[in-house]
Amino acid sequence: MLQDIPPPSLREASSTVLETRRLVLRQPTLADVKAIARLVNDRRIAENLRRVPHPYSTDDAVAFITSTARDGTDTVFLVEHAGTPVGMAGLEHRTEAEPELGYWFGTEHWGKGFATEAARAVIDAAFEDARVTRLISGARVINTASRNVLEKCGFQWTGVELHRFHALGCSSPVDRFRLDRSVWSSLKAWGNTKRR
Repeated sequence: MLQDIPPPSLREASSTVLETRRLVLRQPTLADVKAIARLVNDRRIAENLRRVPHPYSTDDAVAFITSTARDGTDTVFLVEHAGTPVGMAGLEHRTEAEPELGYWFGTEHWGKGFATEAARAVIDAAFEDARVTRLISGARVINTASRNVLEKCGFQWTGVELHRFHALGCSSPVDRFRLDRSVWSSLKAWGNTKRR
């Protein structure tokens, strides 16, 4: 019967577009390379992302987009505001049951609530479409803005771990968080995300 067929996981639906009140989240393409490289090529961003080098070139952006499209293991969205790329958000699927939420935004777009809005859209899609039981995430202990985004989205602190950061060339303490489906369900009043 049709109702017995589970929905595809979010990472299988690469053409999914998420829309919030102010943002559109869509799959990045090679046409976005220059915008992505320009936004992420800032040491303040690179130092808070584990796998991002600094400086970050258009070749790095091409490699990222190409590997994401080829591997299909992670769910990655380019975030646009009024048709302009402002950052990225998505899920790293190390385990199917507990994907890891990640996001970054160009420094000129900090403090506008874009990270919280985009994170909530990705969270909704993960719990509604992919049927995950829990999301995990993290933020460097010195990155209070990112920790605040996670807390506004209902994530609960679980401890501190050391993670290696490419741009730093060393390890740094990271606050770890998790969001269970039951907590998300109780907070869902933050609004709906449209999909097309």
